Amino acid sequence: MGKYAFTVVVPAHNEEKYVVRCINSIKKAARVLGKPVEIIIVCNRCTDNTQQLAEKNGARVILNEERCIAAVRNAGIKAARGKYIMTIDCDNRMTKGTIKEAYCLLRSGKFIGGGAPIRFERYSFPLYMNDYICRVGFGLTGLYCGIFWAEKSTFEAVGGFADKRAMEDIQTAKNLKAFGKKLGKKYGCLQNNYLVNSTRKWDDMGDWLYIKLMLENAGTLAKAALGDCEEYDRLIDKMFYDYNG
Repeated sequence: MGKYAFTVVVPAHNEEKYVVRCINSIKKAARVLGKPVEIIIVCNRCTDNTQQLAEKNGARVILNEERCIAAVRNAGIKAARGKYIMTIDCDNRMTKGTIKEAYCLLRSGKFIGGGAPIRFERYSFPLYMNDYICRVGFGLTGLYCGIFWAEKSTFEAVGGFADKRAMEDIQTAKNLKAFGKKLGKKYGCLQNNYLVNSTRKWDDMGDWLYIKLMLENAGTLAKAALGDCEEYDRLIDKMFYDYNG
């Protein structure tokens, strides 16, 4: 601890198509910060060239076999050597001022941590609808996700990412916000930078993907709400933990 101002933790499951561009976006942001930034790629059950590409491009690789995104991110946070932590998914990118803006907000002493606005890498009518839903939801709750940033000690204090296989980001934001309130600090959002959100699932399965999923799996979602998660877990596996599009 001490050598790095920031550690950026990146979970990755067979991300050879995307890992280099994600790393490059982090490197650009690190240059703007002007301080040492550690990049950790947490290779989760990877059977492709993700690890080799990550190491070739200067990232530190951690191996993880759990089928839980919270556990994958927490493995990276535990291994991190930076005072401050940022997380981003491997198929996404950050804008070049992202790390510096988060660093300045954390150094101000006013913020416990926070998230970032999300912008899709391309748009269509259904994706504008998804974008609008995200903006309204984040605006009403203040629970911005996508990119998370906080001190490593803060993540440790709240137990890391919430131990859930889905919607862990919302619960983690709630936990950080509640912890910050106790300390008189705010849960914030970047104002001048944003997450560039991959559209690969929409490219692969159509731009109405998530709306169709909600309609086609209404029964599964209802069962999950009542505590029967067997079908829901299979859906989560298909859409996230086993997806290699």
